[in-house]
Amino acid sequence: MAYRYGNREQIELFPQAIEDYVTKDDPVRAYDAFCEALDFSELGIALDENHVGNPQYDPKAMVKLLVYGYSYGIRSSRKLERAVYHNISFIWLMGSLKPDYKTIANFRRHNTHTIKYILKQCAQLCMKLGLIEGNTLFTNGTKIRSNASIKNTWDKEKCASYLKHIDKHIESILTECEKIDEEEQNQNSLVKMEQSLKEQETLKTKVKDILEELNKDNKKSINTIDQEAVRINSVHGSHAGYNAQIVVDEKFGFIVHTDATSTNNDAKLLSSQIDGANLTLGKKCKTVCADTGYFDTEDLDKLSEQDIQVIVPTRRLVSKKGPKEFEKERFKYDDKSDTYICPEGHILGYSFINNNGKNRVYRISKSSLCRQCRRFSTCTKSKRGRTILTQANEHIRKKLESDYIKPESQAIYSLRKQKAELPFGHIKRNLKVDAFLLRGRDGARLEMSLLSSCFNISR
Repeated sequence: MAYRYGNREQIELFPQAIEDYVTKDDPVRAYDAFCEALDFSELGIALDENHVGNPQYDPKAMVKLLVYGYSYGIRSSRKLERAVYHNISFIWLMGSLKPDYKTIANFRRHNTHTIKYILKQCAQLCMKLGLIEGNTLFTNGTKIRSNASIKNTWDKEKCASYLKHIDKHIESILTECEKIDEEEQNQNSLVKMEQSLKEQETLKTKVKDILEELNKDNKKSINTIDQEAVRINSVHGSHAGYNAQIVVDEKFGFIVHTDATSTNNDAKLLSSQIDGANLTLGKKCKTVCADTGYFDTEDLDKLSEQDIQVIVPTRRLVSKKGPKEFEKERFKYDDKSDTYICPEGHILGYSFINNNGKNRVYRISKSSLCRQCRRFSTCTKSKRGRTILTQANEHIRKKLESDYIKPESQAIYSLRKQKAELPFGHIKRNLKVDAFLLRGRDGARLEMSLLSSCFNISR
């Protein structure tokens, strides 16, 4: 069989114009057109051709470089620098401009507050093209590591432990110094001891400052490298990171809103994410769908008050297990008398509110009724008799559960995985995003905005 061999000495006629480097239907032209359509004044990036001083790289070209690079998983400033030298599509996109990695990194860092709004313009462009309807929205979240080690996360217990250890170390150093002074031996060793003492005092001051900040802001923990990152727990273990959020439109699965939050779970986040999406859409959506992690009665009620249909299951509904024999769901509730009736026919009346007004407590009128009941040890073992704890807004929870089990709601919820989980699958698996490069919440938001915009463009 014959083989085809390459020849590095072969002379070829390379196009004289950079415009001819890529074909007319090359995907890079779509990214170029998108960035040209951006309103940079709305982003907050000034385009001043009469700028006095040393010439700067065109901000449009720098944004194009970031958007196109992120679309193919090239996020490092050094890799982007290499791409503008060796990758034909990057050379065409930049018009042969070749910024170094420091320039790229500085541009991205200095524009964290502005570039994060690119997704908003991307979503509005998709609306004009008829790709986004904004009627039904799906929300999802995932944990992404920050550019900081969890070893740099401090809490009050860790501070107390370190201070105790430092005090013991300082005490031992002082004791050793006194011993050397008395014996008048080896001054060099004394100098080393004094240096070690100074280092321990400096460390003690730093730990005290961390502890003071924890008490001041009433935080559970703080990361000294990225103070806005939190301890996140996932299937891959515990790390310092952010809870990334996206809101996806039903029609073609385009992302309309994104965020990076300093929380370890999704509870209490749904209303704020939908408000952000509605702001981008310029109108109020009709239906919102999310998984059970977002179920929080108070937060979901904010959406219901706006006449938005909420499709979010409780944990009980998701488990598909019926209530146990003597769970409160087995007790019949009487609206008129505001009482519960147990399976044996005894009445539990309203008693008081606890937990700062969040829970209502219902208690049996006579504890002897429970003690004499044949189901006493099974239903309750308390000598005071059976009590039932309900949320103050229990009626809202019941309404949300009844809305979820409707056939039309189930049809929408069945689409949740393919709509809301697909983008994170693309970002994490195809683009290999396992951690944010930029520190701080604004930096994480910037990267989420770029990644989400790139997902929309490629889709």
